[in-house]
Amino acid sequence: MDMYQKREMRKNKKMNEDTKSLSSTSINWYPGHMTKALRQMKEDIKLIDVVIELIDARIPYSSKNPDIDKLAENKKRVILLNKSDMADDRLTKQWKEHYESIGYAVAIINSKTGNGIKAINDLVLKVCAEKIAKDRAKGILNRPIRAMIVGIPNVGKSTFINSFAGKACAKTGNKPGVTKGKQWIRLNKNVELLDTPGVLWPKFEDQQVGLRIAWIGSINEDILNPYDLAVKLCEYLYQNYPGILNTKYGIEECESGEEMLLRLAVKRACLLKGGVPDTNRVAIFVMDDFKNGRIGKITAEKPEDRTNG
Repeated sequence: MDMYQKREMRKNKKMNEDTKSLSSTSINWYPGHMTKALRQMKEDIKLIDVVIELIDARIPYSSKNPDIDKLAENKKRVILLNKSDMADDRLTKQWKEHYESIGYAVAIINSKTGNGIKAINDLVLKVCAEKIAKDRAKGILNRPIRAMIVGIPNVGKSTFINSFAGKACAKTGNKPGVTKGKQWIRLNKNVELLDTPGVLWPKFEDQQVGLRIAWIGSINEDILNPYDLAVKLCEYLYQNYPGILNTKYGIEECESGEEMLLRLAVKRACLLKGGVPDTNRVAIFVMDDFKNGRIGKITAEKPEDRTNG
């Protein structure tokens, strides 16, 4: 490598260090519309029988919003482990068992293919069986269960609703006691859904949570440095899924995420002027590959690493 290439590599590294480094900057993203959305959800919860929370099966702890636990404290709860096709099957099963053990009704689903979707209606009715029985005892026979759909951004709520509701769904319009203009989706005679915007929470106390949420694309990319995200991801994969990066990209793996991105840039001939490896460019497509499940079936956290719900 000549002097020019070395100088350009130092310049490229300095650019990475000068941007929003994960090692020196906390990851937090809570725009104003999320505050407004949460406030509206607090009003709507009074009308709800059951809260259905979608979480990403690749990060089943980090994608579960703790504010929802406060919001739905006295409501029946269902957790849907979505995007299961991208997650480690063994760990997805463990997470299902974990959440069931602390009182949630849980289903493993893939909204895009519809896998697991058909069982949700019966799961909701089972969770709300006591409510249904009380209504019948009062002579109320045709009141549908009202379910609120919640989840962080990019967890797949819209795809889920389209898959769950199918072509038979119909917006039922304004309901008595519901804020004017609010739309409910009538699934069938038994269940109505109220969709909500994707919301995070004001501050990630654990920065590993923020990192993992950034990995799946739930945080505005404009405030993040994809190079730093990719470095951390490559290091996690090396430690927990050895060989997966070699299989996908044909590079020799090592402990350093920076070195692996450098090797990948050389392997793919992603070069800047003077033949300098463009690690920023390869970082972007590594993150895109992960978000879209092209690296492999990966889960970034284990139940035994978490001591609470």
